Amino acid sequence: MDKELTKTYRLFLKDSIRKVIDFSQTHQNRGIAPPPIEKPYQKQAKRITLPQYDQFKNVDKIDLKTAISNRASRRSYSNQSLSLEELSFLLWATQGIKQMLDPGHALRNVPSAGCRHALETYLCVLNVEGLDPGIYRYLPLEHELLFEFAEENLNSKIVQAVLGQRYPGEAAVTFIWTTIPYRMEWRYDIAAHKVIAIDAGHVCQNLYLACEAIGAGTCAMAAYDQEGVDKLLRIDGQDEFTIYIASVGKKRGR
Repeated sequence: MDKELTKTYRLFLKDSIRKVIDFSQTHQNRGIAPPPIEKPYQKQAKRITLPQYDQFKNVDKIDLKTAISNRASRRSYSNQSLSLEELSFLLWATQGIKQMLDPGHALRNVPSAGCRHALETYLCVLNVEGLDPGIYRYLPLEHELLFEFAEENLNSKIVQAVLGQRYPGEAAVTFIWTTIPYRMEWRYDIAAHKVIAIDAGHVCQNLYLACEAIGAGTCAMAAYDQEGVDKLLRIDGQDEFTIYIASVGKKRGR
């Protein structure tokens, strides 16, 4: 183990960097408008309306104690599909918007440093009722799905992109969270990157707990081919890149 290299990378986990930043020079404090809270899209693109929060009829009530107690990483799934309502619930739980504050800020169902929410949610859909297999993106402002594109042999390509881990290829859907770092850098400069990673953890934990309410399981993955997943999503890998992945499928035996 390289002690000096280890020391350098451990610094990422500390907040010492805050002491060397001139926050008066951040784009926020220089009066530059915040970046949009949702990645833009072509208005003529195919979008799928999702059931709203008050329309969730088939999501089981589950007490928080039980959800936390049952939480586990689950890598084995049945062949049962997810319903569009169930997928809508998972998206609402992980990135749903509760209140718009202004064009650059919104309160969501997960916390984020400075209310910056620097994540985008992509879905590798393989087995969801009413959806063709393909890559989709969640539009939190509209609570809709944006159809990005279809991809041949998507199940094998997602497995290849996660370094041969088989369960995304057997899942109903795999959540792929990307980050657009400038959303956080606008406020925090180079102190942004640690809190982006923390925010991703908040989002994925909500996914774990929400899955317990629909008889589903999930498994988070931090090991993947960075360039491979970014290429699969057709993103640039610089101003937007993959940061976290989690497969979701119905539990076996239900």
